[in-house]
Amino acid sequence: MEVKKSKSANLENKKGTWILMGLVAVFALLYVAFEWTQHEKKYDGDILDAGDIVLEEEVIPITMPEKKTVPPPPQAVTQAEVLNIVEDDAEIEETTIASTDDQAEFVEISDDVPIVVEEPEEEQQIFQVVENMPEFPGGTQALLQYLKKNIKYPTICQEQGIQGRVVVQFVVNKDGSIVDPEVIKPINPYLDKEALRVVSTMPKWKPGEQRGKPVRVKFTLPVQFKLSN
Repeated sequence: MEVKKSKSANLENKKGTWILMGLVAVFALLYVAFEWTQHEKKYDGDILDAGDIVLEEEVIPITMPEKKTVPPPPQAVTQAEVLNIVEDDAEIEETTIASTDDQAEFVEISDDVPIVVEEPEEEQQIFQVVENMPEFPGGTQALLQYLKKNIKYPTICQEQGIQGRVVVQFVVNKDGSIVDPEVIKPINPYLDKEALRVVSTMPKWKPGEQRGKPVRVKFTLPVQFKLSN
């Protein structure tokens, strides 16, 4: 029994159509692949590596300061000197110039000019030896009593057994006052200081005299420090 197929169900009739569709699909894929490859190549050409980038430096021109030119000073205008030309026949008035030498008076200078020599004032002069030497009020015994009464023996010198004679020099003024006392022969700083104190506090002396006038006299006084046994 022969099986009969309808034309719509027969696949052999559509075989050519399927082949054409397959070819179209293959060509379409090839075209897409070709276009894709060209696009990638074109895109890759635009990409630059970091090492290929070149930076162009901007060159800044160097500007130099403008040189200011100082204009030269204006030239001084010299006025032409006008000369008056006088003819030979012209009369010229003579003028006489008065000189101070004609009016000067001569002063006669004499060689007999006295030379004045200033002598030192007796008030400033200090004598070493005079006719009448200065004296303590009451004499030498009164001076020894004054020293014995007013000297305060330093305790530290008493404990160390220090004793001796301190020589003090001072000036007796014209009014009898004592000035400029100084130690010229020291023993111990404490004893020297005490001797100066006692001499500075002495009452006024009888001033020294030279030619009947009071003068300043330098006097030397020994001050004895002695411990009792």
